[in-house]
Amino acid sequence: MQLREIYQPIEDELKNVAEAMRKFLSESENESILKISQFLLDAPGKRIRPALVLLSAKAGLNNQIDSRKLTTIASAIEMIHLASLIHDDIIDHSVIRHNRPSINHKWGHNISIALGDYLYSKGFELISSCGNIDILCCISQATSLMCEGELAQVCLREDISMLKKHYLYVVERKTASLFAASCQVGTMIANKQVIIQKALKEYGLNVGIAFQIVDDCMDLIGEVEDLGKPPGADLNVGELTLPILNLLAQSKDKDMLISLIKQGNKQSAFLEIKQRFINSRAFANTRDDIQIYIQKAGKSLDRIEESIFKQNLFALADFISDRVMS
Repeated sequence: MQLREIYQPIEDELKNVAEAMRKFLSESENESILKISQFLLDAPGKRIRPALVLLSAKAGLNNQIDSRKLTTIASAIEMIHLASLIHDDIIDHSVIRHNRPSINHKWGHNISIALGDYLYSKGFELISSCGNIDILCCISQATSLMCEGELAQVCLREDISMLKKHYLYVVERKTASLFAASCQVGTMIANKQVIIQKALKEYGLNVGIAFQIVDDCMDLIGEVEDLGKPPGADLNVGELTLPILNLLAQSKDKDMLISLIKQGNKQSAFLEIKQRFINSRAFANTRDDIQIYIQKAGKSLDRIEESIFKQNLFALADFISDRVMS
């Protein structure tokens, strides 16, 4: 199932989110800020996190939902996500995102840092305006974990002794925490039972872990057309992702592989590592890892009543994993 089909039941709400973001980011009187914000909004990405807020709010028990609050929170979470991407691109020295120049490449590090901070603050201003301390705490904790995960990831760069548990520590925080919070706050806005909140939070956590493993795998085997940016970004900055850890674990010539990894910023070394990965058991092992988390996500939905929204949560998980399963 394609993403547009998965989003079809929430199409109008996602349009409201996009419009709300445009409105929130057009409040500045500074023309430069408006220009940069417009550039940012013109490449919307997949909008997975706001979609998770909306689908989780509507899945299960059909409680009354405050649509204005739902739109505001979904918009705020996407702005927090965008802020994290802008800061990621600075840290990783990325020059392309979504087949366009990254913010830092187009406007420089200083503006990018300030813009990321602006989006974070704008997002939390919107969350605070809803007057729900539980929702504010949930997203604040997830954002704190995101930052912790980013910091830990940078500290682990070029650490050839890195273990799978260290990788998962980073991924659970940097990526999966906001997925989990997106699902949880959706259920909170809809006033669902605590057991439903926990089920959707668990779904989001596991889908988020799978999403990052897929993303890391695609950075190794994908093409520019699929990624919207050149592959090999992780190796270029010395990050050891799960595909590389799996390759190391089953390699019979670790010294040679380690030498290639240390030259990961060279195209020839990257292509050699890519071919070794594709032709090894490590590729299958990585896909097995992805499926473990997709299955965990699906299992958590057992506690949710049947609906088109529940089915589309299943479909979204499958969409994420299908990028490397086909």
